[in-house]
Amino acid sequence: MSSMKVRFAPSPTGPFHIGGARSALFNWLLARKEQGKFVLRIEDTDLERSSRESEENIKASLKWLGMDWDEGIDIGGENGPYRQTERLDIYQKVTDRLIAEGKAYYCYCSEEELEKEREAQMNRGETPKYNGHCHHLTEEQIAQYKAEGRKPTVRLRVPLNQTLAFDDMVRGHVSFESNGVGDFVIVKSDGIPVYNYGVVVDDHTMGITHVIRAEEHLSNTPRQLAIYDALGWERPIFGHISLILGKDYKKMSKRHGATSVEQYKNMGYLPDALNNFLALLGWAPEGEEEIFSTEELIKNFSMDRVAKNPAVFDIDKLNWINFTYMKKLSEDELFELCHPHLVEAGYASATPTADEKAWLTMLCATVREHISYGAQIKEEVGLFFKENVEIEEDHREDILTVMQEESFLTVIKAFRDKLAEMDGPTMQPEDIKATIKAIMKETGLKGKFVFMPIRVVLTGQMHGPDLNNIVVLLGKEKCLARLDNAENLGK
Repeated sequence: MSSMKVRFAPSPTGPFHIGGARSALFNWLLARKEQGKFVLRIEDTDLERSSRESEENIKASLKWLGMDWDEGIDIGGENGPYRQTERLDIYQKVTDRLIAEGKAYYCYCSEEELEKEREAQMNRGETPKYNGHCHHLTEEQIAQYKAEGRKPTVRLRVPLNQTLAFDDMVRGHVSFESNGVGDFVIVKSDGIPVYNYGVVVDDHTMGITHVIRAEEHLSNTPRQLAIYDALGWERPIFGHISLILGKDYKKMSKRHGATSVEQYKNMGYLPDALNNFLALLGWAPEGEEEIFSTEELIKNFSMDRVAKNPAVFDIDKLNWINFTYMKKLSEDELFELCHPHLVEAGYASATPTADEKAWLTMLCATVREHISYGAQIKEEVGLFFKENVEIEEDHREDILTVMQEESFLTVIKAFRDKLAEMDGPTMQPEDIKATIKAIMKETGLKGKFVFMPIRVVLTGQMHGPDLNNIVVLLGKEKCLARLDNAENLGK
């Protein structure tokens, strides 16, 4: 077998699913580790549901995730075309060969006849499969069917009493009995190949050596093996990776939250963090480390550490990984990530002035320890834009306790007086820090008895970003207004 060549072959029938991204990633990592080739082709034979819009979404998502391809749509290659609907002549030549060799035949059975036979088999307690009605038609029968205007499908002759077996990279030895497969359709009556046929012809003619795909394709494998064997083609090595389940151990769906790559991009997740998380969905690295750069993933990834058991999509873990990556961003990079979400919330201009950008950059840096992805900033910065302070309901009792301290108003007045004397436009976090220390020294009060009253009056919260930054970001006038209203807070 030649050097490794893998492929990702999605159907462009909707937004690019997170499960598809995981399959693409495993293929891409293996190709890069083994210095092989990664092919991107499009399986668009579902004519009703396929769209170029979905295809563009897939390509854009892969590029955003940093997965480049060596051959395929857009960039070409010696094995094109790379859309199935553009390869119909290739499939036809293979079909002609199979028919000529007696390994496939035309089937004139109608859908109604097939459905009637399926029901009869199920009523007898049998597994539904084709009964072979058209297996050996006479010339007269074929002529009659043609005269009736019937358009035939093409079925593969599947030998009886054979075992279709292979060694899966993830699941070990897997076998199926050919008697349970039956002669199946490989080309529909409209001349379009079915999935199992098209994928085999594509994989062979493109020189694919390893097929890594989702577990749900395992049931397709015996039919594909039968096609390989009928054509005398070398089989690729298969690896079926586990399903992705929600935390309730049910198949990942919209009820579990975002399911497409584009949704995570739009929510302000980082591509490297999402790749890191997806790699851990079914792959167990050696050791305890869970944060890997792309280069480290390529170096460490191996199919022998991919688990059979379903992978659970844990959004809390994704948020932790993304938070870890966000900590490495510069302040300017953090601003770029958060800015679209601030604009969406009406908190920022789409094209901010230099002064506004500087203020927004400081705002993002101030709350960075409290957000796990870009869109969360909308929830964290509301206090800077509201006219009136709203008490955090989850901590109302604690906040009221702070306000009932004997020293509460003393601290608020002292801070208000000192703030009023400051030059607002030049105010810096260090100035606020020094002011709070001075109040502690003058009153003899310990730290929390000084900064906690100021925090609850300015923010309505017990916890949050650095208080010194909060004061500077709110600005002198807004702070003074809130301090003047301290006694009315919570009423």
